[in-house]
Amino acid sequence: MIDIIILAAGKGSRMKSQLPKVMQKLAGSTLIEHVLNTALKISGANIHVVLGHQSAKVSEVLEHYPVNRVYQEVQLGTGDAVACALPALQKYGISLVLYGDVPLISLTTIRDLVELVDENSLALLTTELEDPNGYGRIVRDKHDRVTAIVEQKDASDSQLAIGEINTGILAVRNEDLERWLPKLSNHNAQGEFYLTDIIAMAVADGREVRTTDPTQLFEILGVNDRIQQAQLERVFQEQYAHQLMLEGVTLLDPTRLDVRGNLVCEADVSIDVNCIFEGEVRIGNNVTIEGHCHIKNAIINDGCHIKAFTHIENAIIDSDCVVGPYARLRPGTQLFKNAKIGNFVETKNAVIGEGSKVNHLSYVGDAELGSDVNVGAGTITCNYDGVNKHKTVIGDNAFIGSNTALVAPVEVGKNATIGAGSTIGRSVPENSLAVTRAKQMHKADWPRPKKKDK
Repeated sequence: MIDIIILAAGKGSRMKSQLPKVMQKLAGSTLIEHVLNTALKISGANIHVVLGHQSAKVSEVLEHYPVNRVYQEVQLGTGDAVACALPALQKYGISLVLYGDVPLISLTTIRDLVELVDENSLALLTTELEDPNGYGRIVRDKHDRVTAIVEQKDASDSQLAIGEINTGILAVRNEDLERWLPKLSNHNAQGEFYLTDIIAMAVADGREVRTTDPTQLFEILGVNDRIQQAQLERVFQEQYAHQLMLEGVTLLDPTRLDVRGNLVCEADVSIDVNCIFEGEVRIGNNVTIEGHCHIKNAIINDGCHIKAFTHIENAIIDSDCVVGPYARLRPGTQLFKNAKIGNFVETKNAVIGEGSKVNHLSYVGDAELGSDVNVGAGTITCNYDGVNKHKTVIGDNAFIGSNTALVAPVEVGKNATIGAGSTIGRSVPENSLAVTRAKQMHKADWPRPKKKDK
């Protein structure tokens, strides 16, 4: 039985933000969401989040998570924060203490730590740093046994020379927490109740303090300012890119990729530089994505070619489609097989049938196109009357001439042709031609206007 206590009560003054620290973003998600998503992978664990500064705002993030909210009304230190969670803990079991601003802790490291705990021991996550400045130091006796943790502000010169640091992450039996936490004192340089003081109590009670290192150093790094936030962002993206390449994805420059959600790729996917993927994105086999694309909550099926500077959001693209460059597929867009969307084309709530083409400088919104439709350059579906949206339906094999305005609601029948420069406000029957141009006039020997004399 495991209780996971996530400390998330701090303000984060160094972030210079109106948001609490745990609500700052890393790879598109809040810091605390990263911790929660890892914690939820521990089967059967009860998760408790200790809230304090701007608890209402943090609670908004927690609404969709199965967690118990605990409130620390006054921030009196980590020991006091964990003590606030005591009434909610199982009587028998192990508590794992994590931090809402340490986002990249791994499941492997957590499991290694918890497995060290038994009725005669507790476990600490520690590591050696060349520069331990800012961290509490692990004090050991001559037999290499942990005897205490000393916070930097309370450490002597000899203790400051110690390279092994406390990460703050620990696992301990709930019965021991019940016994030790009420004994904490705030007689220290910070005037706070340190959770780390239970280590000396454990040693006094004959408990063994076991330690383990994180799998990767970045797992124990917190976010305290914008510099650290940016550094961990790059760490996250580097790790994500590394995993994608192991899975067979070609990244032309893995240092210039940003994934802010979940990106799933099949075989032989190639992604060029400076692409951003947000939300849930699934990419099929043999897909090429050129540089500078922004893709959010989309499905791109086999054989597609997404050209440079294309924006795709909440769209489904069937196999062998070509999109871009400089195209924008807005929410509700669905392309069927072999469809083509060209440069400076925008779509929204649009179904583009198999083999249909919208190649140049057009807007297609609230529309349904059949198969093999050709939409000429500069075509607009006029879907909005100032109050309501209306639909345009274009049948199979229709040809829409350049610079056409289709004033919805309107239907264009199968095999119909619209002459260039037309404004179509009534439905066009199948197999017919519709043209609404004004009559062309010529005036012979017409003098051009001249500037007036000053």
